[in-house]
Amino acid sequence: MSAHMDRSIETTLSVNGTPTTRRIEPRQHLIDFLREDLGLTGSHTGCEHGVCGACTVRVDGKIVRGCLTLAVQMAGKRVDTIEGLSDSGEIAELQRAFHERNALQCGFCTPGMLMAAQDLILRHPHATRDEIRDHISGNYCRCTGYQAIVDAIETVLKAKAVATDKRR
Repeated sequence: MSAHMDRSIETTLSVNGTPTTRRIEPRQHLIDFLREDLGLTGSHTGCEHGVCGACTVRVDGKIVRGCLTLAVQMAGKRVDTIEGLSDSGEIAELQRAFHERNALQCGFCTPGMLMAAQDLILRHPHATRDEIRDHISGNYCRCTGYQAIVDAIETVLKAKAVATDKRR
């Protein structure tokens, strides 16, 4: 007869700019920690194999798959979720463009798609339509056919380019 041993690890990380310390089971995935322990349900659990992109979050400035990342690996790191990017206004232009271009339908892929789109905007502000398609290719959408999503991202990229040109 073996006594149940608590294997959880006290872990401190920053979630959307707020320091958070919790006891986390070593096998718990980041997406499950965010959704179940912190109530941040904006990012979704889809395939649980890192293929669909529904669980995309940002860790120390880089997008990762929350279903493939262990929560305890986040010790000392900054995790940004769709809630954080939305609440801060960082993705307001993207959200508006997705709405105006009808780039969201059922909405299941939308949080991960917005995370990937924002990553592209930050890393490659002059991306072409083909580069946009390539960058979001790891995010599945079963409703839109991607055309409207590419249009929305392209709209934001072009608006930012015009704004940059005017400042010069």
